Amino acid sequence: MWIDTHCHLDAAEFDADRDAVFERAAAAGVRMLVLPAVDVAGFERVRALAQRYAVAYALGIHPLAVANAGAADLDALRAAVAAAQGDPRFVAIGEIGLDLLPGAPDPALQESFYRQQLLIARQYSLPVILHVRRSADRLLYHLRRVGVAGGIAHAFNGSEVQARGFVELGLRLGFGGASTYDGSRRIRRLAAEIEPGALVLETDAPDIPPQWLRDGGRVLRNEPAELPRIAAQIAALRGMAPAELALQARSNTLAALPRLAAL
Repeated sequence: MWIDTHCHLDAAEFDADRDAVFERAAAAGVRMLVLPAVDVAGFERVRALAQRYAVAYALGIHPLAVANAGAADLDALRAAVAAAQGDPRFVAIGEIGLDLLPGAPDPALQESFYRQQLLIARQYSLPVILHVRRSADRLLYHLRRVGVAGGIAHAFNGSEVQARGFVELGLRLGFGGASTYDGSRRIRRLAAEIEPGALVLETDAPDIPPQWLRDGGRVLRNEPAELPRIAAQIAALRGMAPAELALQARSNTLAALPRLAAL
């Protein structure tokens, strides 16, 4: 069984055919998904979808959402996390992190929300699912000072030194569609060379479509059913069989998100 550690099945892009999307994923052997929330308004949606499809979810406030959030949103997150402690499908705090691309919300505001959410994760001994965009060093800075129970650096695209920093703190690195791009040399090199225990698989569907969904100038919607084909390319980079990678990635995912083991 494949595990998609990062899939936004709640996104509007799936409203027209969400059941069919999940059925295609299951038919492809992707029978476990982790659905991270991105804002307070989405908390109940990811929870309900996790129940409906017998998958998992995470609760958090995305760095691109903080411009429209405030103290009340953090209070709502704390309340939702406390209420979810008895729900086996709730597995992490996420998607949280930092996005330092031009045009993103104020970095200081992002860091304030990030730190507060790390503190919530530490309070409940929960792992985190991190958004990493030109922000690995600042993410690591706060992780080292707050300390959390591991997790996943989603769609990792940093340096080898930064990769080691996350791994040393007990996090795994998420690899997905970008690993199939010929031009993503650093990501492909990391996917090929990172230590076996550090890698987990993801799609970030509907985003980060693999190369075969971007050909001909068109960018098609990504789906969790694409995970086995993405994984086959990563397995080829690592010189191993896809089935072997599936087992390794599953073991790594359960280590990163221990509550998944009950599912």
